[in-house]
Amino acid sequence: MNSELSSLQVKDIGEQGLLSRLQRFCPPEIIGDDAAVLATPPDKSLVVTTDMLVDGVHFSDLTTSPEDAGWRAVAANLSDLAAMGAFPLGITVGLGLPGNTRVNWVERLYQGMTECLQKYHTTIVGGDVVRSPITTLAITAFGQVDPNFIIRRSAAKVGDAIAITGIHGASRAGLELLLHPEIGQNLKNQEQASLIKAHQRPNPRLDVIPILHQIIKPKTSIAGMDSSDGLADAVLQICRASGVGAILEHAQIPLPPAFKHWLTPQQQREYFLYGGEDFELVLCLPQAQAETLVKQLGTGAAIIGKITENLTVLLHDQEQRFPDQTLTLNQGFKHFSQ
Repeated sequence: MNSELSSLQVKDIGEQGLLSRLQRFCPPEIIGDDAAVLATPPDKSLVVTTDMLVDGVHFSDLTTSPEDAGWRAVAANLSDLAAMGAFPLGITVGLGLPGNTRVNWVERLYQGMTECLQKYHTTIVGGDVVRSPITTLAITAFGQVDPNFIIRRSAAKVGDAIAITGIHGASRAGLELLLHPEIGQNLKNQEQASLIKAHQRPNPRLDVIPILHQIIKPKTSIAGMDSSDGLADAVLQICRASGVGAILEHAQIPLPPAFKHWLTPQQQREYFLYGGEDFELVLCLPQAQAETLVKQLGTGAAIIGKITENLTVLLHDQEQRFPDQTLTLNQGFKHFSQ
């Protein structure tokens, strides 16, 4: 019986049959009509973000179980809300599937999404299912934010400290270990597991938002975004939107402990600058508040540089082990590059 259930395909039960199975992942009091109705307090602003994930581009069976693919898809959207200073209200899921997709795979995908959402007291409030030649997942997340505490990319000011909420490069390392297990032979099992978990089960930094509310005065501008496309990309995007530059101090950027005895210095820089999918926050704020934030967040959080008048973004090494490196948006992952 279990074998029959695991081999059941989407085309065997059709759209309505699949929807009936997926509705159990949604709150019954919200779904069932043509659209969801979400209540928002009058003193809050609505924040909306959408991410698309495509099989073979953002996830694959080689590196990601259905549960992990669902978790990561939700984490990416919740991270975008955190990057705006918003708390989540709910998500909708658009799902494109080939007809021969196993029903069990879809249910496991939704189980992973639900596991991540439950951690942040959020639910799936609607969506759509269509036939597609490639498995495609489009999630729209809804959040709410106090207008006095909105985080924007364009708010960085000269003299601001640049703070990160956690370690960068671990997700890229975890992906490489999944694709090429042989490269991790010199790593301890615990080190491998930690890096792989960073890739498969990242945590959006919604926990940072209440701390910012405690240490930042209302209407104090904070610049920031998440580092889903890499640390360098986040700093560059913030600087471009704000019309400023930055100096990053190499020695102040924390690394996963395993990097020091596993990767070459060049690989370490490639991973922490351009690895991506760490889903940490990169924030620009006054020095005193940045120090308080880093202290409260603890391990992994750090002040890694400052905002400057010069429009370039420079990676500097005080210990002079490496020459200064000018960072650009032409490096790292690009969807439409050859």
